[in-house]
Amino acid sequence: MKGINLLLILTLTLGIWGCKEDPKVIVEDTENHISTFYFIRHAEKDRNDPENADPELNQEGLGRAIRWAEVLDPVALDAIYITDYERTTMTAAPISIKKEITSQYYDPNMVDIEEFKNNNLDKNVLVVGHSNTIPQFVNSLLGEKKYETIDDYDNSSLFIVRIINGKVSDIRLKMD
Repeated sequence: MKGINLLLILTLTLGIWGCKEDPKVIVEDTENHISTFYFIRHAEKDRNDPENADPELNQEGLGRAIRWAEVLDPVALDAIYITDYERTTMTAAPISIKKEITSQYYDPNMVDIEEFKNNNLDKNVLVVGHSNTIPQFVNSLLGEKKYETIDDYDNSSLFIVRIINGKVSDIRLKMD
């Protein structure tokens, strides 16, 4: 009888422990944040007057600006940033018109990279700049010096920087 009582107590004890609720683990629902930045240098500029610090695009550059609009057509852009020069304005114009986005001026020497990332969180952004400012901007987003100044006749590079939950990746493509 003692053995049966002991067996009954053991069974009840194990049954109670088995029914004991495990502590709940609270998992915070963290949103995914994806920001994508597209960087291009202005299209081909008019080089007829070497003294002109703010030349417009030449015919080849106008054609490239239109091609950039076609290349970026499938991208749902949220913002376009340009420097305060005719060549960047003219490069962005077909994209700006097609996307119905007003371009915003930025000073490449005054960009606070953390503020820029925060202001463009979860957005698709186009930045149009220059042979020296685009690699500098991309490097700032990457947190490393990966890219050198673009060759003065390279108007076909497209840099794409994607930040997913703080993790940065990049690629450089050519559009000829």
